[in-house]
Amino acid sequence: MMVRASRIVFLLIGAAASGAASAHVGAHPDGGLATGLAHPFMGLDHFLAMVAVGVWAVQLGGRRLMIVPATFIAAMGAGALAGLYGILMPRVDSMVALSVLALGALVALSVRAGWQWAVLVVAVFALFHGHAHGTEMPNFSAPWLYFAGFLSATAVLHAIGVAAGAALKAHPGILRAGGVAIGLTGSWLLLTVWT
Repeated sequence: MMVRASRIVFLLIGAAASGAASAHVGAHPDGGLATGLAHPFMGLDHFLAMVAVGVWAVQLGGRRLMIVPATFIAAMGAGALAGLYGILMPRVDSMVALSVLALGALVALSVRAGWQWAVLVVAVFALFHGHAHGTEMPNFSAPWLYFAGFLSATAVLHAIGVAAGAALKAHPGILRAGGVAIGLTGSWLLLTVWT
């Protein structure tokens, strides 16, 4: 089991180092539902943060299992609207990278939190993820299809995290190792943003 977890850690770090770490590299050549669905999968930062939210929701348990991912999706939509309409937010790329580090740490440490605190944490990070999606939206005639796409993809990534968390709940060491890998990747992303 530890060999498998180690492979996952090295795979994630290798993917980050390969240049696939960020979806924030400019406008997409096309737009619509397909682009919205693809966007969260194109950047390791979005992908890992959203999966970590699902895993952490499982670790939290109870009603937080549904509230935490739902909050992320709602706040992400609000952040995307802010980005779309040109409302500035400070250091978006840094906050997205920090979210990967922080969410990985929450999973690695299996941090227990009341639902209010958990909602606040994911809402803040989701605003920045959403802002990145909104500011990078391509110019096309159906922006709401793009929004529907990336919000749906986010829900799928949360579901993947929830499924992984539920499947590995009896093996908390593996979940924590995954959290460490996510956190280390977040650290690397922060370094790339700051340099």
